[in-house]
Amino acid sequence: MKHEEYKKLLVGYLDGELKNKERELIENHLRKCPECQKELKEFKKLRGVMMSMKYQKPPDEVWENYWKSIYNRLERRISWILTSVGAAILLFYGGFKLVEDFIKNPEIALLLKIGILVLLAGLVILFISILRERIFIFKHDKYREVKR
Repeated sequence: MKHEEYKKLLVGYLDGELKNKERELIENHLRKCPECQKELKEFKKLRGVMMSMKYQKPPDEVWENYWKSIYNRLERRISWILTSVGAAILLFYGGFKLVEDFIKNPEIALLLKIGILVLLAGLVILFISILRERIFIFKHDKYREVKR
């Protein structure tokens, strides 16, 4: 067995989870290897510290504030979503009516109508692309919580 494989089994040895054969192999290796002896000693210290730790129940006001903040965040998110959807519907409908009136106007040349519609289509696609990119960046920003 390689040295790295012995190191991986040290915690199992310390916890008494190894089979007899593995335990004997580790014990034989520990007699010869000062590096693994040192690491086992560090694991024992760490285990002692971990065993001395105790769970403390947080006070009731912490839980009350926690739940209040969750409700506040949910309410705000829902309100932003509804506001955004409503604004999008109104803008879409207004834009549709504007384009419809523009197309139906017989006084405007056909080439001008086509040019303006192509320009509007390009702007809409550009807007959607930028919006999608910003949302992706916002969701995947590792440093979003860092205050500047």
